[in-house]
Parts: sequence; C-alpha cells; structure tokens
Amino acid sequence: MFFKKKKQETLSYDHENKIPQIKASICNGEQVAGFRDVHTGAFEEVMLIRDMVDLAEFKNKYGITEEIEKVY
Repeated sequence: MFFKKKKQETLSYDHENKIPQIKASICNGEQVAGFRDVHTGAFEEVMLIRDMVDLAEFKNKYGITEEIEKVY
C-alpha cells in the first residue's frame, strides 16, 4: 500500500498587525522565529530556528517572501 505525501499547507497571519521577526540570543546564539504585534510589541514564538533549513520551512509555511528582521 502506498501512502500519499501530505501537501504542505500555507498558514496565514495578520499582515496588517503583525510582522515576522527572528529573536536571537547574544549569549548562546539561539534563534526563535515568530511574529511581533505592531501595536503592543508582544512577540509570539512559532518555531525554533537551528539552521537555514528551518528558516526556509518557516518562510514557506507562512508564505513569507521578504527578508525577516533579526532582533537581538
């Protein structure tokens, strides 16, 4: 029996009120991708970024084409 590969579904986010960002630690270099609320400044963590593959997965998952700002 053959199994069908699950199609990657594109998730959405509020483009007007949230912007994609990467929070990076100065101490240990840990990076977390997520969205920052424009009005409150609150950061919503979505996934841990270990390498460029994880970053590409995050961008594909949410349909992000532009560069993502990195905040330390």
